[in-house]
Amino acid sequence: MQYKKLGSSELLVSEICLGTMTYAQQNSIAEAHEQLDYAIANGINFIDTAEMYPVPPKAETQGRTEQYIGEWLAKPHIKQQRDKLIIATKIIGTGRNYKWLRDDAIAALSRKNILQAVDDSLKRLQTDYIDLYQIHWPDRNVPIFGQVGFDPQLEREMVSIAEQLETFAELMQIGKIRHLGVSNETAWGISEFSHTAKQLNLPRIASIQNAYSLLNRNFDSHLAEACYREEVSLLAYSPLAFGHLSGKYVTGSAANTRITLFPNFGQRYQKVNVSAATAEYVAIAQKYDLTPTQLALAFVRSRWFVASTIIGATTMEQLKENIDSANIQLNAEILKEIDSVHARYCNPAP
Repeated sequence: MQYKKLGSSELLVSEICLGTMTYAQQNSIAEAHEQLDYAIANGINFIDTAEMYPVPPKAETQGRTEQYIGEWLAKPHIKQQRDKLIIATKIIGTGRNYKWLRDDAIAALSRKNILQAVDDSLKRLQTDYIDLYQIHWPDRNVPIFGQVGFDPQLEREMVSIAEQLETFAELMQIGKIRHLGVSNETAWGISEFSHTAKQLNLPRIASIQNAYSLLNRNFDSHLAEACYREEVSLLAYSPLAFGHLSGKYVTGSAANTRITLFPNFGQRYQKVNVSAATAEYVAIAQKYDLTPTQLALAFVRSRWFVASTIIGATTMEQLKENIDSANIQLNAEILKEIDSVHARYCNPAP
């Protein structure tokens, strides 16, 4: 396992990060702990979660993913290694009516809500500090989760970026969080967070967690430039495009998957050309004696702006294949064929 510096921080994160949003929904606590044990035994030091997990979010399960991780972190042999682990979690953004999470969930990133959210996550995680605390999606009006067009008619009041950073600075000063990240952000957001931090001497963001895969390379342009200039690393989520890039929907071997269990949850992957592009990437994998999963994950890992690729699995077999993909290096010939497909089917699932 290789380790990469996370943005402008001193953190060295494993190039594979263990995602956990299935814990307490599709995975039991025993299965979650088995995955966590296997991951760290194979060099992963980076674990990502969120206060709203598991997904799909609902009142009766909210926070249970963090609880599962917390019970694992409290085990004596894991507790001794806490300083070697990088635990990341997220606070919800504004714009989704999660009143069951907090009374004031509409104004998600107010000082009051941030302070409460951090304390609640620390309690569930059974830890004294969070290594990377992330804003799950922006407080302001932006297109997210498969939306592509900005609509000024949807403008709303927002907590200023300066106010958000001031609250995070307070939490960093008392040691509750170490570093800050964003998620589902835009190039403007990266620049504004970075500019505000420099101007007011407030904490800089170290990372951005956005979707990135063979089917969604929107990051390559404006976001990549913004992150390069501001020393922000990408944590790539959905590198397998909700399982599409594993090839299981091409071969018809999909059963009991997130798409079949929660059909409304992966709508960005129901768009034109997703199936056609996926079939071509599967063919490239087969041509070079790789599994489609290996090809997809190795491609994301090869990008210069990616610090860590977030994997998720519901079975140990999937987890092992995902982690083993860290041993795969794509040569120039394979990358050229990938770019040829991308030129014909450009970002079918943005």
